[in-house]
Amino acid sequence: MDFLSKELLYQKSSQQLTAFLYEAGIQQLQEAIACIENEQWAEANQKLQKVNDIIERLGAGLNYEAGTIANQLDTLYNYMANEVVTGNLKKDVQILQEVLTIMEQLATAWTEAMNMEVKTGQRERFKQTNAYEKNVRVIQQGE
Repeated sequence: MDFLSKELLYQKSSQQLTAFLYEAGIQQLQEAIACIENEQWAEANQKLQKVNDIIERLGAGLNYEAGTIANQLDTLYNYMANEVVTGNLKKDVQILQEVLTIMEQLATAWTEAMNMEVKTGQRERFKQTNAYEKNVRVIQQGE
């Protein structure tokens, strides 16, 4: 993930910030797995602590008024956080790979949902414009 200034972060929507968190979590997990494979234990530990911080921020950003999906995401985030701790203690790449897979799937689903929202918003504006155009009388030359 590229460096983001505070000013740039404040300009992003909460949906975009969530996407950035997923991206950062994926990157940190990938780097931590590589560190474990290279027996760089301290560096892996630091990266996995960052992953848990990211997961905690994702959980803190949940809107429980959204219903069941928020509760399910909370449970999934808690599971992921526990697995990261276990993977860190055991330096177990397989456990961390499972968390990485889950985070990648969540990131993909989140991105698709954001893109659908953009398309739906564009479709709604098109409908409004189209409705306006239907009610506009075109005056032709000679009338």
